[in-house]
Amino acid sequence: MNSDERDCECALPQAETSPAGGYDRVQEESDIENTEASRMKRAAAKHLIERYYHQLTEGCGNDSCSNAWCSSSRGSHRLDNNAAAVKALELYKINAKLCDPHPSKKGTTMNHLQNFRIRLPILTEHLNETVNFLEKVYEILHICGEKEDYSPLIRVIGRVFSSAEALVQSFRRSKPPTKEELKSLQSKDEDKDEDEEEAAACSAAAMEEDSPGSSSRLDGAASGDNDVGKLGPDEVSVDIDAVRRVYQRLLSNDKIEAAFLNALVYLSPNVECDLTYHNVYSRDPNYLNLFVVVMENSNLHSPDYLEIALPQFCRAMSKLPLPALAKLARLWSHYSAEQIHRIMETFQQLITYKVVSNEFNSRNLVNDDDAVVAATKCLKIVYYANVMGGEVDTEHNEEEDEEPIPESSELTLQELLGEERRNKKGPRVDPLETELTIRTSDSRRPLIPFEEFVNEPLNEVLEMDKDYTFFKVETENKFSFMTCPFILNAVTKNLGLYYDNRIRMYSERRITVLYSLVQGQQLNPYLRLKVRRDHIIDDALVRLEMIAMENPADLKKQLYVEFEGEQGVDEGGVSKEFFQLVVEEIFNPDIGMFAYDERTKMFWFNPSSFENEGQFTLIGIVLGLAIYNNCILDVHFPMVVYRKLMGKKGTFRDLADSNPVLFQSLKELLEYEGSVEEDMMITFQISQTDLFGNPLMYDLRENGDQIPVTNENRKEFVAQYAEYMLNKSVEKQFKAFRRGFHMVTNESPLKYLFRPEEIELLICGSRNLDFQALEETTEYDGGYSRDSRIIKEFWETLHSFAEEQKRLFLQFTTGTDRAPVGGLGKLKMIIAKNGPDTDRLPTSHTCFNVLLLPEYDTKEKLRERLLKAILYAKGFGML
Repeated sequence: MNSDERDCECALPQAETSPAGGYDRVQEESDIENTEASRMKRAAAKHLIERYYHQLTEGCGNDSCSNAWCSSSRGSHRLDNNAAAVKALELYKINAKLCDPHPSKKGTTMNHLQNFRIRLPILTEHLNETVNFLEKVYEILHICGEKEDYSPLIRVIGRVFSSAEALVQSFRRSKPPTKEELKSLQSKDEDKDEDEEEAAACSAAAMEEDSPGSSSRLDGAASGDNDVGKLGPDEVSVDIDAVRRVYQRLLSNDKIEAAFLNALVYLSPNVECDLTYHNVYSRDPNYLNLFVVVMENSNLHSPDYLEIALPQFCRAMSKLPLPALAKLARLWSHYSAEQIHRIMETFQQLITYKVVSNEFNSRNLVNDDDAVVAATKCLKIVYYANVMGGEVDTEHNEEEDEEPIPESSELTLQELLGEERRNKKGPRVDPLETELTIRTSDSRRPLIPFEEFVNEPLNEVLEMDKDYTFFKVETENKFSFMTCPFILNAVTKNLGLYYDNRIRMYSERRITVLYSLVQGQQLNPYLRLKVRRDHIIDDALVRLEMIAMENPADLKKQLYVEFEGEQGVDEGGVSKEFFQLVVEEIFNPDIGMFAYDERTKMFWFNPSSFENEGQFTLIGIVLGLAIYNNCILDVHFPMVVYRKLMGKKGTFRDLADSNPVLFQSLKELLEYEGSVEEDMMITFQISQTDLFGNPLMYDLRENGDQIPVTNENRKEFVAQYAEYMLNKSVEKQFKAFRRGFHMVTNESPLKYLFRPEEIELLICGSRNLDFQALEETTEYDGGYSRDSRIIKEFWETLHSFAEEQKRLFLQFTTGTDRAPVGGLGKLKMIIAKNGPDTDRLPTSHTCFNVLLLPEYDTKEKLRERLLKAILYAKGFGML
C-alpha cells in the first residue's frame, strides 16, 4: 500500500456548498484549506502508526537492529496484536525511533497493515474509551437493529464477557487525550463507498478474535498500563462510566440480555478456579476489573440470574484475597447511596431467594448453603463500603486504660490442664475491618441505614446455637453468620450473646468445681451477693470490689442475689429487683453521682461529684452484669455514653442529644455571619457550676481569658468546648465507669456484634412499644383466661391509654418503661387473679412481670383503679 492510496482512503467527504446566495467565498476557500490540512495530518499520523505497528510485530528485518521498539532487536519482547496496536499509539505520541524496513521485509507488510487497520478502531479505546469503543458498540447495535439480526453482537458479548482475560482488558481507563490527539487519532472510517454492514462485521470480527495465552496477554497488559499511570489504593484501571453507558444501552434489549446471562454462567467457574488455585490476583491486580464490570449490571438481581449465574459469581467473588476485598470496598465507598443500595439489594435478593426456596432446619442448616454464605461474604464488602462512604470519624478515640484489668489469681481449668485460657486477649476483630483500618463504631452516618443490611428471612431460619458453635470453633469448613453481624437483627445477636454468656458461666462453674477438688477449697460456683435493703449500695460495692481485686473471673459467674433476712431462691426475679434498687439509688440526684437534665430526661456524669471512683466502677459493673445476666435496666444515658464505651470520644455532634441547649448555642456561633469577636465578646474561658451553684472557671487554652473567640478560631473553640464537656471534665469518673463495665464484658463478643445504639438496646430495652404483641404473648393464672370478661376489658382499657400512660403501666408491671430486645412480644407477662371485686388497687411483682388484678365488676372501675395504681405506684403497690 503506497502513501497515495492511504491518503485517498482517509480522505474526508467534501461538504456540499449551499446554492443559496450570500455565501462567503473567502470563508469557503478557508474551510477547504483547513479540511485539506486536517486530512493530510490524519493521513500522516495513520501512516506513522502503521509503521510502528509493523515494527513491533514483524520488525525491520535487520538482525543487528539496536532499536528497543523493534521486534528484530535481540532485547525486544514479542507483543500480541492487541498490545502492539496500543503500543503503536504510545510510540506515535512520544515520537519514538522508527527503523527503515530491510529489503527482505518490504514485501511482507501488506497483510499485517490490513489486519492493523481492521483492529485499530477497536483498540484505540485504550486512548479514548468514551468515543471509539462506545461508538463501535452503538454502531454494531444500530446495524443489527436494522437487519433485525443481533447474532453478531451476541457473539461479541459472549466472547468478551465469558472470558476473564478479555473482560479484564475491557473498558480500560486512560489519560484524557488532547484535542490534537483526538483529531489526529480519529480512526473512524470516513469512506462513503464502504458499506455499513461490512464495517460492523469487521468490528465484530476484531472483538471476537481469539485471545492469546494468558502469559503473553498479561505481559502486553503490563506494557500497556503506562497509559493509566499509577493507581491509588481505591482506584481501578476500568472506566466505570463507560461500563454503565454500555450496560444502559444494551440491557434495554431482551435478546441481548440473555447473552450477558449465559456469559456469566460460563465465566464464574473459571474465575473461581483462577482465584482458588492459580493465585491470579497477586500476578495481575487488574483482575479485579472483571468484578467491577460484572457488578455494574443492573439486572443481576432479576430472577433469571438468581438461580445459577449470580450464586456462581458470588462464590467466585468470595474467593478474592483480603487486599482485593479491601480495594473493592474502597472503590465502592465512592459510589452514591443509590448505587450502593443497588449492589446491596443484589446480594440480599439472592440470600432471600435461597432462604425462601429451601427448607432449612436443624438438620439442613442454612450455614451449609454455599450460595447464601458466598452472598453474605460479598455483602460484607458492601457493608464496609457503606461505612466508609458515609460520615466517618476515625479520630477521637478513647485511650485504653493504663492498667490492664487484673487476671484471676486462681488457676483456670485450661491452665490446670496445661492449656492457655481461650479469648484471653478479648474478642476477635474482623480481618477486613483491620485491612481497611476502620471500625463500625467510627461511622457517624452511613450512606444507607444499617437496618437495610439485616435479612429477616435469614434470621428466621438461622439455628443460632449451631451458628454460635461455628463462631467459637473458627473452622474453615463451617461458616458462622456471627462473623457478619450486620446481617443479623438485634434479637438474633442477643441470643448469640446469651449463649456466650451462659457457656462462660458454666465454664467458670466447672473450673471452680475442679479447682475445689484439686485444692480442697470451699466450693463457690456462683457470684453470690448478700445485701441489706437499707445499705444495698455499700454492701454491693464492698463485695464487688473484693471480687474485682481478688478474682475478676468470678464476675463472669451466674449472679445469685440474697436479701438479708428474706427467704427465697433467686431464679432471676431477685436479681432483677436488685438491679432495679441499685439503679434507683445510684441515679438518685440527691447522691450527686449523676446530673439529671429535665429537658432531655437524661443522666450525665457529675464532674464535681464527691463520690470516689469505686462508686462509678460499681455502676459500670452493674451495667455489665445486667447484659451478662440478660436484665433490662431503667437507666437513661445519652448515646455518647455508649459510643464512649465502644472506644470513641465525644465530639460537638454528640452535644445534640446530651446537651441540646449548648449544642444550639455553639451551632449558632459557628453560623454567625457578623463579627464574633466584636458582637459576642467570648473568650477561651468557660464557666460551670458545682453542686452548690458556685461558678467554676476553666481555660480551654492557656490564658484562655485573654484569648478572644474570632471568626477564624471559633471552630477550634467549639471543638475544645465539646472536648471539655464530654471528655475532660468527666475523665476520672468515666474511666472508672468504663473499667467496671469491661471487667465483666472484656472477653465477650459484645463489641464485635453490636453497634453503640444496640448496646443501649441491650441495657435499656426498646423505646418502641407494641402492646398488641404483648397481648398475644401474655399468660394467665389464678382462674383467668384469654376469654375472661375482665381480661377482654383490661386489654380494651390498656389499648385506649395514651402513650405516657402505657409507659407508666409498663414501669408499674416490669420495673422499666421500655421493651426488651425484640419488642414487647418477648416479654413474658402474667396476669393473675387477685380475688373478687374490691376497692383495692392492682399490684405487681416486678421481678417476675406479674400483674395481680382483682376481678372488678365494671370496666369503668377497672380503668379508674388501674390508672390510680400506675400513677401513684412510687412508694406502694410494688412488691
